[in-house]
Amino acid sequence: MKRAVIRRREGYEHDVEIREHHLIIDEPQEKGGSDQGPTPAELLAAALGSCTAVTIEMYADRKEWGLGTVEVEVDFTEATPDDPPRFNVEIRLGAELSDEAQQKILTIAGKCPVHRALKSQSVEIQDTLEFVNEDEDED
Repeated sequence: MKRAVIRRREGYEHDVEIREHHLIIDEPQEKGGSDQGPTPAELLAAALGSCTAVTIEMYADRKEWGLGTVEVEVDFTEATPDDPPRFNVEIRLGAELSDEAQQKILTIAGKCPVHRALKSQSVEIQDTLEFVNEDEDED
């Protein structure tokens, strides 16, 4: 199983560790954060957009299609108690493709792992809670 570890820095600012990579996640100032990084929802939109880009690039490489520039823009609304989140994914390519290839790219885009996870009705999330001893300062 893959892993992401998130540790509170201060306020709503958190360190995210994924393999040897580190990110900062935070909330904007108007929501009580210090705006040191993207919000979790923004990171989710970025995950969808980047997964879409990589998935269509891998497919195009196998087909030996030149895509030129690849840009994916994701506009989104966050979930509310009454409405699910909504993601609008716009794919922009620098190369001209046939109508058939364009349709295939759109089909493949919808098969990226993040897209499938978000669309799935059977995503399983299990929350558990444990308590840890906080380290004391060694001054």
